[in-house]
Amino acid sequence: MDKLTDLEIIESILRGNQSDFNLIIDRYKNRAFSLLRRILNNDLDAEEVLQDSFVKVYFGLKNFRKDSKFSTWLYRIVYNCAMTKLSSKTRKIEMSTISIDDGIHLEIASQNLDGDSGSFSEVLTLLVEKLPPKYSAVIDLFYKEELNCEEISNITGESVSNVKVLLHRARNMLKELIEKNNLKKELL
Repeated sequence: MDKLTDLEIIESILRGNQSDFNLIIDRYKNRAFSLLRRILNNDLDAEEVLQDSFVKVYFGLKNFRKDSKFSTWLYRIVYNCAMTKLSSKTRKIEMSTISIDDGIHLEIASQNLDGDSGSFSEVLTLLVEKLPPKYSAVIDLFYKEELNCEEISNITGESVSNVKVLLHRARNMLKELIEKNNLKKELL
């Protein structure tokens, strides 16, 4: 069953095989959850939004136009649900306008960074989590999901040029975090 394309699964669901939606969920739940965790910084919120997202995807399947990739359409729904959750929460203004100079300190001094497997990945994950939600989402979509700027634009609703700006700023913020926390040696 894993060899079926997204479009074949969607056509099956639209023909009345609702149980085939589990194939879509199984295929995308981990990556969507990872994106939501990055944006929301809270596992419980991410789980809630993930469920809401899949409900919206299920009921919106009949509106899916096959002129773009299904994954892009799905991630746009996931991203929009996350942004709705963020706006509905009474988040402090500092959270969305956080800057590198606001005293971001990583608690990685106790971590062993002398070559243990996964330590590079763990440090990088900690750094990305310190970025504002839009920046961490763009980094996640570009590097982890390997989407191009146009696909990210379709997901976020930002223009392609603005996605490039967000990506550039996110990279610069990561670079500043690395330098500020003296992590160059550990990450090189």
